[in-house]
Amino acid sequence: MIKVDLELERKEILKRYRKLLRMAKPVLKPGDAKIIKKAFNVSSEAHKEMRRKSGEPYIYHPLEVALVCVEEIGLGTTSIVAALLHDVVEDTEWELEDIQREFGPKVTQIIDGLTKISGVFEYGSSQQAENFRKMLLTLSDDVRVILIKLADRLNNMRTLESMPRHKQLKIASETMYLYAPLAHRLGLYAIKSELEDLYLKYTDTETYDFISQKISETRLSRNRFIKNFIAPIEKELTSLNFNYNIKGRPKSIYSIYNKMKKQNIPFEEVYDLFAIRIIIDTPYENEKADCWQVYSIVTDFYRPNPDRLRDWISTPRANGYESLHTTVMSNTGQWVEVQIRTQRMDDIAERGYAAHWKYKEKDSPGKASRGLDEWITQVRALMETNDGSAIEFMDDFRSNLFHDEVFVFTPKGDLKVLPFGATALDFAFDIHTEVGAKCIGAKVNQKLVSISHPLKNGDQVEILTSNKQKPNEDWLKSVVTSRAKAKIKDALREDKKSVILDGKEIVQRKLKQMKMDFSSVAVEQLRAFFETKTPNEFYYKVGKGIIDPTSIKSFKEFKDNKKEKSKSESAHKIVDEPSFVKEIKNLKGPSHDQLLIGEDMDVVDYILAKCCNPIPGDDVFGFVTVNEGIKIHRTSCPNALELLSNHGNRVIKARWTSQQEIAFLAGLKIVGTDRVGLINDVTKVISNELKVNMRSITVDSDSGIFEGSIKLYVHSTQHLDNLIRNLMKVNGVIKVTRFD
Repeated sequence: MIKVDLELERKEILKRYRKLLRMAKPVLKPGDAKIIKKAFNVSSEAHKEMRRKSGEPYIYHPLEVALVCVEEIGLGTTSIVAALLHDVVEDTEWELEDIQREFGPKVTQIIDGLTKISGVFEYGSSQQAENFRKMLLTLSDDVRVILIKLADRLNNMRTLESMPRHKQLKIASETMYLYAPLAHRLGLYAIKSELEDLYLKYTDTETYDFISQKISETRLSRNRFIKNFIAPIEKELTSLNFNYNIKGRPKSIYSIYNKMKKQNIPFEEVYDLFAIRIIIDTPYENEKADCWQVYSIVTDFYRPNPDRLRDWISTPRANGYESLHTTVMSNTGQWVEVQIRTQRMDDIAERGYAAHWKYKEKDSPGKASRGLDEWITQVRALMETNDGSAIEFMDDFRSNLFHDEVFVFTPKGDLKVLPFGATALDFAFDIHTEVGAKCIGAKVNQKLVSISHPLKNGDQVEILTSNKQKPNEDWLKSVVTSRAKAKIKDALREDKKSVILDGKEIVQRKLKQMKMDFSSVAVEQLRAFFETKTPNEFYYKVGKGIIDPTSIKSFKEFKDNKKEKSKSESAHKIVDEPSFVKEIKNLKGPSHDQLLIGEDMDVVDYILAKCCNPIPGDDVFGFVTVNEGIKIHRTSCPNALELLSNHGNRVIKARWTSQQEIAFLAGLKIVGTDRVGLINDVTKVISNELKVNMRSITVDSDSGIFEGSIKLYVHSTQHLDNLIRNLMKVNGVIKVTRFD
């Protein structure tokens, strides 16, 4: 029986390998197939004893990653070889030297960038952040490291089903926190959308299934609508001899979910559930004129919404995306988004960065890819200037992955593209570090504004400077770009260094006056006495005058008193170790506990997080804090994404059990049409029918619309859902939603 299975597996491996070669054929040069075969054989042999969590042979994973690189990103032979070998150094006996010997320096460099850092990480740092920083170090040399990592992450997300629940949460959140924005930044829209959808599938399965089912239910009527909508456009395009392709596709599940959540509306009220995409095949020099001609044809048949026109052909997005977007009113009274682009633009939109090179070498001077080249230069600058913690670096990097940009102009009319939310100070640093450091304000469209003034599309900006100006801590709140943040931090660091040196000299002088030695032991004691985290922080506070140098005398008195205490007393003093070091299974919880926590599903002490107020029935996870033990968060908590992404090693499983009922605080928002007696009917349902205790109720009525916020005690999500159902039956109530 096992032999048959192994034989079937061998056939499946060969089938996947042949598919890879077939897909790669258009990009292969003479001799490439031989190198790919060698990489496949090395990977098969190295991973032969290994299996994935699903029980499948491990080699399936590198094969699928290589296939994503070819099929969905459009990468070539070097990337295929690196994808096939990307886990051998980390998981097998192979070393980087072996890769270098067999496959050369390029493949070795890429695999080194993809190999996680091993070793022990100090508490407060993050292994995920350190690994991400290491991977980005190679970005400026070879963008393929990131592209293969995205292919790797996509395959991990596609096969997440076999992982334990807490691992699913950690991997999905990390993906949403970093990899989906990164895919967007590199122009890989299809991958970005799939990563977002899979994130929702594993963190909020119920919502994902609901939207997925609704999309399926509306498929037939949607297809019929699309057919009727595009019929006149197709007829006109054909008569004008356009070579075109029209697609109608639903928006991604995650983007529909996002709309529902942001606008607080049900599925039925999301008006742009799908987009029509018109793709024309036309020479590069005719692209702009032809796209506008197609726009003219569409608006001949359907009235456009003037506020919804987006021209990303004249000024492409920073990730190279080019397209014309408009929203038009159909004959049935429904708004429809129409995207107009060329085949080249569509390739770049689907395959992102990799597609740029194909066109850069051919017919286009690479206008679109210039933005990406500039971004990679920015990342390189960020790598060079950021010497803070890995988490701080990751936050700076994420702030650079903006979805939207603002287009602004210098006084001479040069275009500058900045992230959405950028200020006059960001603009100043974008021009030059010196201009930023001396910025005192700006003139936006000839009007005087402060350095924190947010910029809008089309603003013309002139920066005002003064030699007396220098950066301060508050400036960090006035900027959003990584470049500006890094330069301000540099200036503050230099300033801080001189203050630290001044403080150190003052401390040395003071200790000398008191006839005490200036030693590392004395400094460490002073640091602890004045409750500062590091000796440099202590020196800085002395240098700034926050700690009065004369108060060092009180430290000497304290020290002298301490000496008189018995040595035996201090020898027997036990230092309590931090809560996160304790073995979870040694903790005991109160008898009424309803949560099982950790790998062994024990009953332990915990605190319910105030940021999301979990109640029994909610999907939750445990997070080991430094000072407060284990905190329980909902998986949909606003802080969950960051906690799971940056500190996955401190996340533990948590599951509710149905023991005795305890009351948990929850909040409900009620919206309805105002009428006499409505509040009375609502409170009657809560207090009399369902015997629920209320903690507070606030009500507001405006122009006949009633809005109420109620905080009440419930036993579980089931109890809460039952309450919501009953409240919806009250005459005049339109919507009832839970809030944290």
